[in-house]
Amino acid sequence: MRIDIITVLPDLLRSPFEASIMKRAIDKGLVEVHFHNLRDYTLQKQKNVDDYQFGGGAGMVMMIQPIDDCISKLKSERQYDEVIYMTPDGETFNQQMANKMSLLGNIIILCGHYKGVDQRVRDHFITKEVSVGDYVLSGGELGALILCDALIRLIPGVLSDETSALTDSFQDNLLAPPVYTRPAEYKGWKVPDVLLSGHAKNIEKWREDMAYEHTRNRRPDLLGEL
Repeated sequence: MRIDIITVLPDLLRSPFEASIMKRAIDKGLVEVHFHNLRDYTLQKQKNVDDYQFGGGAGMVMMIQPIDDCISKLKSERQYDEVIYMTPDGETFNQQMANKMSLLGNIIILCGHYKGVDQRVRDHFITKEVSVGDYVLSGGELGALILCDALIRLIPGVLSDETSALTDSFQDNLLAPPVYTRPAEYKGWKVPDVLLSGHAKNIEKWREDMAYEHTRNRRPDLLGEL
């Protein structure tokens, strides 16, 4: 997978890709991540990428010209499966979306700022709009990091145990069950006996039951019970 991130704050993004699972994926050659500073594409002498909105109103708007030039240059070099815009009013990101998008080859992620981008960018360049939640951040960079982390960890070969991602919360519209590790008893608090039994079928049944109970108690909406 190749990920091209268009941003006005490339330095904000670099650190997470230099550590953790995302760095491992890059080092293994399983993913490429490239940052493109939008200010390198503006025609403004002051390197501005925003301007006042027509019709008045508070807040600046990201201009179409630098975004057009950046996206057009990237698309002249290769084909992209999606051009994604991180925006609060996009489709809410979830595990099912992450599963599908992890299969893509090349994607562009545009990080919004200010009051957003000129609507013509959304009309003519963007193929998918994504939100990481019903709240507003100061820019799309943090949302882009969430998106990248969720996708990259699903790529085969990234995780040491590839089955781990298949048992994460939300994979079956359920939250993950409780997990325990050594010691089996601590300050009188015991690990459930079934997990120590060595009986694989009973353990699997317990985990399924606990996942359902955990979901029903915390996120009944996932079960359609609201």
